[in-house]
Parts: sequence; C-alpha cells; structure tokens
Amino acid sequence: MKHATESYDIVVCGGGLAGFAAAVAAARMGHRVCLVQDRPVLGGNSSSEVRVVPRGSTTYHAYAREGGVLAELMAGERLRNHEPIFENGWANSVWDLALYDIAQRTDNLTLLLNTAVRDVAVVDGAITSVTGWTVSAEKETELRGRVFLDCTGDGVVAALAGCEFRVGEEARAEFDEPHAPLEASEHTMGNSLHFKTKDVGHPVEFELPDWAVEYTDPAFFYEQGRRPHDVRGGFWWIELGAPWHTIHDAEELRHELTRHTLGVWDWMKNKDPHTREATRTLALDWLGQVPGKRESRRIVGLHLLTEHDLFRTAPFPDEIAYGGWNIDLHTVGGLLAGSSEPTAAEGYDPHATAAVAGYVGPFGIPLRSLIAKDVTNLLMAGRNVSATHVALGSVRVQSTTAIMGQAAGTAAAVALDRGIGVQDVPSSAIADVQQQLLKDGCFLPHVVNTDEDDLARAATVTASSDAPYLGASPGDRWVDGGLEEKVRPGADFLTALRGQWIPVETGPEAPGLASVRVLLRNHTGAEVAIPARLQRAAHIWDYRVETGAVLAKATLRVPPGEHWVDWDVAVDRGALGDPGPGGRYLRLDLAATPDVEWVRAGRVLPGAVSAFEMTPGRMRRFGDGVTMSHRVQPAQRAYPAASVVSGVARPHAATNLWRSDPGHPFDQWVELAWDVPRHVGSVHVTFAGHLLREYDRTPPLWADPQTSRDYTVRALVDGAWRDVVTVRGNGRQRRVHELAEPVTTSRLRLVVHATNGDPSAAVYEIRCY
Repeated sequence: MKHATESYDIVVCGGGLAGFAAAVAAARMGHRVCLVQDRPVLGGNSSSEVRVVPRGSTTYHAYAREGGVLAELMAGERLRNHEPIFENGWANSVWDLALYDIAQRTDNLTLLLNTAVRDVAVVDGAITSVTGWTVSAEKETELRGRVFLDCTGDGVVAALAGCEFRVGEEARAEFDEPHAPLEASEHTMGNSLHFKTKDVGHPVEFELPDWAVEYTDPAFFYEQGRRPHDVRGGFWWIELGAPWHTIHDAEELRHELTRHTLGVWDWMKNKDPHTREATRTLALDWLGQVPGKRESRRIVGLHLLTEHDLFRTAPFPDEIAYGGWNIDLHTVGGLLAGSSEPTAAEGYDPHATAAVAGYVGPFGIPLRSLIAKDVTNLLMAGRNVSATHVALGSVRVQSTTAIMGQAAGTAAAVALDRGIGVQDVPSSAIADVQQQLLKDGCFLPHVVNTDEDDLARAATVTASSDAPYLGASPGDRWVDGGLEEKVRPGADFLTALRGQWIPVETGPEAPGLASVRVLLRNHTGAEVAIPARLQRAAHIWDYRVETGAVLAKATLRVPPGEHWVDWDVAVDRGALGDPGPGGRYLRLDLAATPDVEWVRAGRVLPGAVSAFEMTPGRMRRFGDGVTMSHRVQPAQRAYPAASVVSGVARPHAATNLWRSDPGHPFDQWVELAWDVPRHVGSVHVTFAGHLLREYDRTPPLWADPQTSRDYTVRALVDGAWRDVVTVRGNGRQRRVHELAEPVTTSRLRLVVHATNGDPSAAVYEIRCY
C-alpha cells in the first residue's frame, strides 16, 4: 500500500455533472483544484456506465437550456458523437471522452479517478482534509484543502464530517408542502438500471434466464404507466427502492434490477403484442451494472429549499442557478408499486391532476442551499443539496445539478479570492458570484450583466442590417439541422386557450402595432366566433393567463375552412411602455374553440413561442417550442444590434438577440464603437443556438444552424481595420477569444461570413475586456 499527501485550494469530491462543472469553473478562475471520482469515468449518472440522459428546465420551458460548462460539454459532444440520443441507454464512451477532454484541457485541475473518499478530518469546525482510496493503485491519498465540495450524491463527505442530513419524506405538516405525505417516512425514490439494443438485421431470439423475473401481465405496463415506448432501450421506470436502502443495499438492488430488466426485455421481445414485431431483429447490446440513483442523503444547509420555493416569484438575493423540471416524485417501491410515477400513470396528460400540481418554474435557487450549516468550509451540489424530499423532486435532475455545481465551484473560488468564509459569500460577495456566472455563460432569471470591467457595456452598437419581425406562416422554411420536434396529432386544435408571444419594438422610434393576422382552420360548417386578447407579458415564461396589462380585445369571426383573419389592434407606442432598447413581449391569446385549429408556422421565429392554458389561470409551453402562424404590421425591429449589450444572453424579457436581415447576403457584421479608444485583450461572443429545446432533441454530429461557422473579429487600429480573430468551422455557441496581442481601438467589429445553415447571423452577447 502506498500513502501520499497532496494540497489544493479546493477539493471537489464526486465527478458527476455537478462535481465536474464545479471543478472546471473553480480551476478556470485560477485555483488549484482536485476532482476526486470513485468511478473510472466522469459524468456520474450521465456516463456510459449508467446512461441517463441529462435533463433540465428545457423539457418544460422554451429557451431554458442550462448554460455554462454543461452547455460547452453538450455542444462539443454532439459535434463529435455519431450516437443518436434516446431516453436513457444511449450514451457511449464518446460522452465520457468529451468530459475527460475538457478536464484535460483545464489548467489547475487534477483528476483522481477510481478514488473513493473514506475519511474526513475536521478541526475547529472546518474540514482540513479528506482521505481517498484508489483501489486500482492500492494507494491512500490525504487531500488537504481550504474549501471542500461534496458532490458525491450520497453526501459522503458531509456525513463523515458530522453534518446534519435528512433521508426520506418529510411529513406534510413540517413545511406545509402539498406534495408531502401526511406521515414522515424513510422512503426515498429508487434506483434505475438501463439497457440498450442493436438491430442486427435478422431475427434473433432471447431466452429469459431462470433466475430473472418473468412478466406476463399487460396491465402492469399499459395501465400502470410503464409503457415501453422506445424499443431501442431505457427505461427510467425500471426502478427499485423500498424496501431496500438505496445506499446500504446498493449491491442487492443492483442484482434485483438486473433480474427485472431482463424480465422487461423478455416481455417486449417475446410476449408484448405491441412490441414483438418491432423487436424481432433487435439483440440486447448492453445491460448496465451501475444503477442510477435518485435520492439518498440531503445535507442541511443555510437554507432548506422547500416546495414553496419552487413557486416563489420574488427573487432570492443570492440566486445562483434556476430549476424548471416538474416536481417528479417517483412512487415508493418503483416496479413493486401499483403504478409508476404519477404523471406517467396519468398518461402524461398535461391537464391531469399530477401534471398540473407538479408544473413549476423556472424558479431561482439560492446559494445558501449549497452551503452546509455545520462546517465552515463545505459546499454541496447535486442531489445532496439542502432541500426537502419534495423540492428535490425538481432540482435533482442532472442539468439542474450541473449549473448548481458550477455555482458552488464559483462561490468557493470567490470566497478564496475575497479571503472570506464560504458561509459569508451569500451576504458579502454574492454579486461577485453572480457576475462571474454570467460571464462564464450561465443564465440567472433575475440578474443582468453589470460587470464594470466589460468594455462592451459602454459602446454604441450598430450593425450591417437587422431582421424585421413580420410573423411566420406554414410555408416558411426553417433550417433546423434535424432538431427534433414531437408533434402530437390534433395538437393545434384550440382545445384550451392558446397564447403566442410577439416581440415588439419599444422606445421613441417604435412604430407601435397596427394589426395582427392569424391563420385559423374552422372544421365546422358555420362561422365561429373566437374571443381574442392582446396583452403585455413580463417575460417569455410569464404563464399568467391574466397579466394585468390588456392592450386590446376583440371577437374574431372565422368562416368555415382555412382563413387568415385580420384584427386591427391599433396599439400605439405609448401603450407598449419603454422597458429598454431591447423591446418587450406582447402575447396574443385566442380563447378555447375546440373545432378550430390555429395552424402552426413552418419555422420557429427566434424568441417567439407559444403556450396553452393547462389549468385555470396558468399556462404551459405549447409543444416543444412552437411558433403559431401569425403576421404583424408594421414590421417590428425585434432583433436590434443593441441587443448584444442588453445584459441578458437569451430571450427573456425581450429577445435579447441581434439577427441580421436574412434577405441580405453574408458578410454581415455588428460593431461596437467607443467615444475614446479602449484597450481590448479578450472578446467573448455568445451566438444564437442550443437554447430552445432539450439536449435529447439534437441529432448526431450536430452543429446548431444558428451558430456562426466562419467569422472574423476586426479592430480599427491607427485608421485601418486589423483582423484580430479568425475562426473557421465553428459549431459552438459561446467562444472566448484571448487576443494574441491586445489592441487599442475605438471600433470593434464581428463579421460573420457564414453560419451552419441559418440565413441570418445571430448574436446574443458580446463582451470585451
């Protein structure tokens, strides 16, 4: 046995997406970081060992894709991975390599793989070291540090350090949480095991081992929410928990899950009349032996996140991340229970009881929920954060835990930079954390860029052109590059109130909005009257049916058949208000009219999506992010050049996007100009793309068509334009360019020569330092 002692500024324990993002973020801020992972690969539940597709807010909310390190990872993985994504079971080693590649290219970051933490030293209320055991090397390593992060999932570091933690369900009376049971229990959500199949091109048989579980009852699958919808593999509902303990009975659970998983495949292959033919030429290609875990210990922090925080409208002053996954509380017992997770058991009906009650977000997450209360230098991220069982049902998904991880790593680095304890960061240095997160490509719903070092904020911005907003029609072509959309038959019928967000220009030059047209298809034999309303929306996730700012009302008359229906709304500039140079959103609502379709457009206009009334008074995103057919007059300057310095790098209160006129040929450019020359050493650019839909909608070897493929950054130096950055073949949304030689300039121009397919150049943000 070998012993070693190593010292770091920050020690991150756990190499899932939360720990990975934390370690990379802190190392990039210049601190010596050690990332300790007990598996041979990074990624935790998302790795090729477990294969759970990362999910987050974009499953339910348009333009809510998580940013930062996670976005960088996802974009890079899709550019190089040939494997199609499907729900659970898809991941291969290219995903593992994408994580490993970022880690290897990150200065100041040391990896310790195959190393499990088995001891923690605490002196005077602070952790001084953790001890890891690397079984493959028979090596014990004492890792000393100044700040520690517990991203182990099971809260191993915090538990060994003596921190208070919670396990199981809180009683409803403790926090008055509607989703909590009446009685407290030690029950947690269970573990899942996944599998993957391969089409071998000829019939192949499968024989169920005699030690496996045999399934014979169709009701178990089709009446209890366990429908085998994708024969390629999966499924999240192959889950077991109680009566087993998800930590202490982990190996027994692994064996039991293997028995049940083979039984599910036997049912699909040999017994199920719905899947037997579809699986005829499929062979079992991979069966996981590392279950994915949903819940175990939750460490008590400075703030315990509860169900009420998921519906909170007032921002947390220490907001450092956001969530938007539903309150996803799996049924205790999993496969042993009478039904699966409630929304699945309801058939994923968005109007059903569980779906309505569990629909949340996007909501802010406070830093205090990532800081342990019982030791002075410990943060946590992942499914072991300070949350009740109910709140964990939403924040436990991997994309959410990844951005919490980046926030925790950033907060640890800020604490060291400022010479303060991590428990003092929420009150003394939260602005530093928030601004660093924005600078590093994260998004915070209630925080904008106020970075005093960002030279772009003081610039006047102009562009070669900007795209007019006129609306969209069914015949419009969308260059989506294969971005998947799941369309439910008959979805366009107005079975519930439907709203369409319309970005409009504001300010002294705004033309107002004279008229709108909508394309409707009346399937009755008589004229139909549809109440319509135009009102202001605070932002793209303003799901209130009544926003309190109605600008126009009318009744639209629709003859039988398909017709463009005109409405003279006559909204003048003054009624729009003046929230800033980036414009604002109006929402056009049509009342429920079940025999009429509002025909969807052939493309999604950037930042212009729709929603439907899921329950009285509250709306939900329609489809996977859809633009309904509509036209506006006059044209709106909804994508102005000034958007690149709006302080927000995605659609929110406005589109926050510069988009060139698609009718103008490349090259297209956007320019920053200063009254006096500025010394510029780095340029940060955030292009459009990667935000509208969930990660699993993207095809293999994919670059978002909206991202700029070929571009140049030019600076005016001594009266002549000089190329300071030249990029060809880009497929990433966010690029940080450190100039080979800093320049002193009064004008800086980003010139887009080509995109990955979209006819417009499009940029959310430019920063200069």
